[in-house]
Amino acid sequence: MLRFIDHKKMGRGEHSWLTSIHHFSFANYYNPDNIQFGVLRVVNDDSVTPDMGFDTHPHKDMEIITYVVDGEITHADSMGNKGTLKRGEVQYMSAGTGVFHSEHNFGEKQLRFLQIWILPDAPNHKPNYGDYRFKWEDRQNKWLPIASYTKNKKSDAPIKIHADVNVYATYITKGNDITLKIGKNRQAYLVLIEGDADVNLTKLNAQDALEIVEEDITIKTKSFAHVIVFEMAESKNAQFQGE
Repeated sequence: MLRFIDHKKMGRGEHSWLTSIHHFSFANYYNPDNIQFGVLRVVNDDSVTPDMGFDTHPHKDMEIITYVVDGEITHADSMGNKGTLKRGEVQYMSAGTGVFHSEHNFGEKQLRFLQIWILPDAPNHKPNYGDYRFKWEDRQNKWLPIASYTKNKKSDAPIKIHADVNVYATYITKGNDITLKIGKNRQAYLVLIEGDADVNLTKLNAQDALEIVEEDITIKTKSFAHVIVFEMAESKNAQFQGE
């Protein structure tokens, strides 16, 4: 089963320095019928102007992944980590028992990134941070494993999260296609970051999304398609809410 989600109908956050598209209820956008998809709680498509960003703020009991689409993001946290990431690079933070962090655009151009929150399998994990400077060619016309469950010993993904979720990215060029198998009792959330895509005859434009339940998919493109997918155990509600 596939359910198409038009980005023009998603939640919005408009500020002088920040434009955000909310895939799920977040901040001033609240829809009781759109809180989460399985354990995927937040997907925000954020665009931040230079010399602006999110000042230090707390998180608890949440697995947080940041995928940089364009520009540069600088992270700092209460664990002593600090670093700057560019296009296609990823940072991960397990908030666990509690952590403070900030994210800023200290670059000269607009920063665009996906902020992803995933509900963990239990509260009070030990806080953790990591960043990964993936090579762009490692996702070209193939799936790049980004993150997987700590209990999944078969995955090559370097990021290990406390949730039964596999995160993949790909960049498909014209004339190529790629498939993904979604097994029994599994589901996935697909975001078309850039480009155009035809997924099992469902057409997507940039920033659209797709809910996928127990259905294998094939992605094709007329030009190019930059895609991220969250494949997970099938469920409607998580056991608890982090922040």
